[in-house]
Parts: sequence; C-alpha cells; structure tokens
Amino acid sequence: MHNLFKYKALIICFVLLIVTGYYLGTKNIIGTLVHSDLTGSNNEYSTVFDNKKLKIDDPLLIEIQKNLNEKFVSWKATYTPPTEDDFEQAIVKGYVDAYKDPYTQYFSPEEAKTFKENVTGSFGGVGMEVGLRDGLVTVIAPLKDSPAMKAGVKSGDIIMKVEGKDIYEESLSIDQVVGHIRGSIGTEVKITILPKGSKDIKDAKEVKITRQEIKVPTIDTKIENGVFVISLYSFTAESPELFKQAILKFADSKTDKLIVDLRGNPGGYLEAAVQIASFFLPEGKVIVSEKSANQNQTKDHRSIGYNVFNSKLKLYVLIDEGSASASEILAGALQDHDIATIYGQKSYGKGSVQEFVDLKNGGSLKVTVAKWFTPNGRNITEDKIVPDVEVKRTDKTTSESELTNIIKMINSNK
Repeated sequence: MHNLFKYKALIICFVLLIVTGYYLGTKNIIGTLVHSDLTGSNNEYSTVFDNKKLKIDDPLLIEIQKNLNEKFVSWKATYTPPTEDDFEQAIVKGYVDAYKDPYTQYFSPEEAKTFKENVTGSFGGVGMEVGLRDGLVTVIAPLKDSPAMKAGVKSGDIIMKVEGKDIYEESLSIDQVVGHIRGSIGTEVKITILPKGSKDIKDAKEVKITRQEIKVPTIDTKIENGVFVISLYSFTAESPELFKQAILKFADSKTDKLIVDLRGNPGGYLEAAVQIASFFLPEGKVIVSEKSANQNQTKDHRSIGYNVFNSKLKLYVLIDEGSASASEILAGALQDHDIATIYGQKSYGKGSVQEFVDLKNGGSLKVTVAKWFTPNGRNITEDKIVPDVEVKRTDKTTSESELTNIIKMINSNK
C-alpha cells in the first residue's frame, strides 16, 4: 500500500506545528477573557453598557413603566417588584437580543462571575455538546462513552428542564443551562428531554445523570470489510498528531479505502482542522474562509501542504447532525476540493466565532465576530454541509449498524 502515499517518509519524520489556542466557537479560550472597552471611542455604546449613564427616560418606557406599576398583578404567591438595576439590566439584554443571534449574549455582573467560575474551576459534567436551534436548546452530540450517552441522550434531543427549572418559562440562556448542568463531580443532575422529532410535550422524559470529570475522547481506528476507519471524536490540540499515527496504520492496512468518521463530532480547535485537512490538500489550497463584521474583510486559512496521498486514495467522510464547527470545516473543504465523498446526514450548522469582552460594570458580552465559509463560499451556519450520499436513519439505527451499511454501499460502488 506504499503506492498510496507520495511521501511516506515525510509522514514519519515531519514534526507537527504546535496547535495554538484558537477554539472554534470561542475566539479567546475561556478563562482568558478579552479586556476590551466598548465605551471608548465608539460612543454609540456608552449609553447602553455603562450603567452610570443608562437612564430610563424614554417616553415610551416611562409610559410602559407607569402602566405596569398601576396594573400588573403577579400570578406567583410571592412577588418582589423589579428594582431600578433590574430594569437597566433588562434593557441591556433586550438591546443585545435585538441582534437575533443565539450566540451573542450579555452577562450581568452576577452571571459573568458565575460563568467564569464555571469555566475556570474544577467541575463535573455529563459529556454532551449543546447549541441553539430554532430557539431551543438542542443536543449537538453526546461524547463517546460519556454519562449523557450512557443515559440515552441523542443528537437532536431538546432540553426542556434542568433541575426542575423550565428553560423557556424562565428564559434561561444556553450558558445558564450549561451552568446548571455542570456541578460537583459525583453529584446527580436531573434533565428533562424531549426526544428528537417529537412535538408532543407528553413525550418528554426526565433522565438522572451523575456528573463526572469529562475526558474528551479523540480518535479510534479499525478495519471493517476492507475499509480502514478513522473515527475522530473531537478536534483537540493532540488530534493532528493522533491523526498522523492513524494514517501510518492505514499505510500498513493493505487497502486504498479510507473513512474519516466525523459523526457526533462537535468540533474544537480550528488549527487542528486545518492541519488534518492539510494531509489531503496541496499547499495554499483554501480550507475555510473567515469573514468578520466587515464582510469585505476575509481571512483565508490555507493548507500547510502535507498532501501525502496520491490519486489512488478513495476517501469517504461521514457526517450527521452532530457534526459541527471544525467537523464542518474539514468535511466542507474535502468536499469542495473533490477529495472526498460525503456520506450521512446534513450537519449541524455551527460556523461562527464568538469573542468574550469584559465590561466596566463587571458584566461581560459574548459577541459573534466572524463567520466561516467553505472554499466554494458556502455559509456553514446557514447552508450546513450536505452529504453527497444521504443515508436514512430509523429508530433502530445504531452508529455501528449505520457504519456497516455505509461500508457495504462503498464496497458495492453504490
């Protein structure tokens, strides 16, 4: 099988570049927050984000406030009227929410403090990636062998409640939901889930999951019916090196058929996706384009040019609705450059980058600063990655049975 590779010796000898901190979905690694000043030279924000300048003096707000004060009756047995600070915080949140971006969010000082404690301290989790889809907190993918997967949580499930708190009645943000799910290792969390595809709230079920220290799995390899399979579960700093080792195993496998399985892979580091794509692409080929707030400013992330395979390689990539972020970048690049055939279901559609900004009042702003586009210009968030060969699923479909079915299709050239 040495004739599959252009430079097998280079695979063995080259040293991978150190993967630096550029995590997809969060431009600045959580815990290393950016200290930007939104109330600086750009004064249009000063009356919104600086509480000392924020005043409820708009005639419409005054009219609404007057009517609420005179007429509002709470349905709760105990009720505490909102304070002036509550009003101010609500106005700021409403301003940010008006952008209608599920990933752009304002954190009050108290929320910001809790968020930082959650992401920098020691905590346990259940091992699942969640995102917003049509305004609903949706499971992107449970991690392999995680407590969530063992509890039966699946991609596409909708989270309704956490610890009895109704997410939608209480208007909890996705970060607040994540904060409630996390907790001390060994403790139990109750999550109410509406199964994927169900629209009847009666189908919702409560699952009890014990929080554990989550170790993100990275890669597995195997040979099935003459096809070498690399299952990549996340894009970590170690992923490129582990992928290189997997390719070396493939080189000795006496097959020219390679599957890169990205099903249920929620993403990770951009640089890891770029390096892995570089195994298949010549130097300089665009892997993904980053467009910032000014759409005229585009940064192309290009192949490093490892490009170790020749034209005899038969490459297939598997995706599903749990494939997001870096998975979509890799699959999209290989598809657009006609390197791989994509099998599975349409991907999740998470192609944006958020930046965290500390505000003077002690709060924080998480703001979308860029979007990702495939080499052919597809908007990953809006267009998603559509497989070349769609594979239907049923309630009885398992990951292994689906893989076996796809391998049969590949071997029969269907």
